[in-house]
Amino acid sequence: MIRLDAGAITEIALLAAHCDDLAIGLGGTLLTLAEAGPGLRVRALVLTGAGTERAEEERAALESFCPGADLELRILDVPDGYAPAHWARVKDAVGALRRDSAAPVVFAPQRGDAHQDHRLLAELAPTEFRDHLILGYEILKWENDTPQPAVFHPLPAGCAERKAALLMKHYPSQRNRDWFDEQSFLALSRLRGVQCRAQHAEAFLLEKATITFGGA
Repeated sequence: MIRLDAGAITEIALLAAHCDDLAIGLGGTLLTLAEAGPGLRVRALVLTGAGTERAEEERAALESFCPGADLELRILDVPDGYAPAHWARVKDAVGALRRDSAAPVVFAPQRGDAHQDHRLLAELAPTEFRDHLILGYEILKWENDTPQPAVFHPLPAGCAERKAALLMKHYPSQRNRDWFDEQSFLALSRLRGVQCRAQHAEAFLLEKATITFGGA
């Protein structure tokens, strides 16, 4: 399989509709990036959950998923499921994140996500982050919207298990959901691992990129 190297990453921007989306979609990648580059700058925006227990869960979780990172997290109080009705506010928040960030890589939901809040962020991300590498993460849930990703990030040994354990530890409010368990998270990462000849992996949809051949 052809491997593409992003080089050293010192800052990333994260977009999510809900608390736990980031940890589910790229928790293993966050652990890998943070541990590969101490002091990694992480600038994150979550649309919903401000002032609730979910916001507290999210802050504690991202601190664990980004150990040693320079983390800035903004959580808004947009009503869950109604982000499209707050289009202007969401657009302004995404624009503010872009202006406050020097990140070359942006992680956002993917356009084929069945949840309207996720889709809105996926559509807005490239309108603000026009010259960035935007990777669309997948969010395991009950909707039958599992995508066909093109970019795979093999996870280091034990990373998938650590991700699943941290998800269960930091999001007790979600444990009543029938899909929110370690088996589900490990099943998806194992599937993505099979698809890129690794034990486990996280997968992303590529928004747009250029490639250089011949070393020019």
